[in-house]
Amino acid sequence: MDILFIADPMAGFKTYKDTTYSMMREAARRGHKLFHTLSGELSANGGTVSAQAAPFDFLGAKNNHDHAWFRAGSSVQTALTEFDAVIMRTDPPFDMQYLYATQLLTLAENHGAKVFNSGQAMRDFNEKLAVLDFPQFSPSTIVTTRAADVRHFLAEHGDIIVKPLDGMGGMGIFRLTGHDPNTGSILETLMRMETRTIMAQRYIPEIVHGDKRILVIGGEVVPYALARIPQHGETRGNLAAGGRGVAQNLSARDREIAETLAPELKRRGILLAGLDIIGEHLTEVNVTSPTGFQEITQQKDCDVAALFTDAVEAAV
Repeated sequence: MDILFIADPMAGFKTYKDTTYSMMREAARRGHKLFHTLSGELSANGGTVSAQAAPFDFLGAKNNHDHAWFRAGSSVQTALTEFDAVIMRTDPPFDMQYLYATQLLTLAENHGAKVFNSGQAMRDFNEKLAVLDFPQFSPSTIVTTRAADVRHFLAEHGDIIVKPLDGMGGMGIFRLTGHDPNTGSILETLMRMETRTIMAQRYIPEIVHGDKRILVIGGEVVPYALARIPQHGETRGNLAAGGRGVAQNLSARDREIAETLAPELKRRGILLAGLDIIGEHLTEVNVTSPTGFQEITQQKDCDVAALFTDAVEAAV
């Protein structure tokens, strides 16, 4: 197959942990021809969506800091329908530019391109708001632009998490308690004087045991979770925020949540999703650029990139 990866610049990949790198490595191992472009290189002429796509050879990283793991050719303006699969792996934030990219991807899909995850799915499934579709699994949650609503929620629960709707890697996440003297400043900063919608959720103490990432691929649940355990004194378990990733078996509750969501995710055109579960509660559904492949593969007998590539090949 000819596979186009829409991703951030490859020279910046941290190859020892990057999920997109592991996808590329497995696709190259199977003999697929690989191409790369940036989301900003997408364009449309009439009804045809194309990209400045560069073919590249996968050479493999010699060490954790090797940025010369690929050899790229010259980029050529190519219609997305010319590729057997288009894999969208641009990192959030999901800003207006990201939105425009998903709209172009949907246009390409309407003309026959195979895009994973689909543009429509990425627009419909805001990674924070998606939990509101599954209230039986989510903690007490509000979404609002009003600071008074958050203060009332804080008074009700005494210990909460507040976060923007478009962040990633733990950016912009704060923990507020009832007597925090910085509550006003945090809400003013995060909500931009009540011009920005945020989410507040009841604090879940089980975060000390890890913010579990559970991967769903092609409607099937990967049998291991990656528990991202916060550093001492830190609320966030995100690996980008210094969390430690520990692969572990799914609990009965983990499996219940994941197996309930899996068919719905597949129905909505989501080939790959990363569910975030703290304790027994679903806190996010990541669909833009879920990670965790390499950590699970390195610690368990489970080649996640192979499972993903199987799903892409089957979908195509």
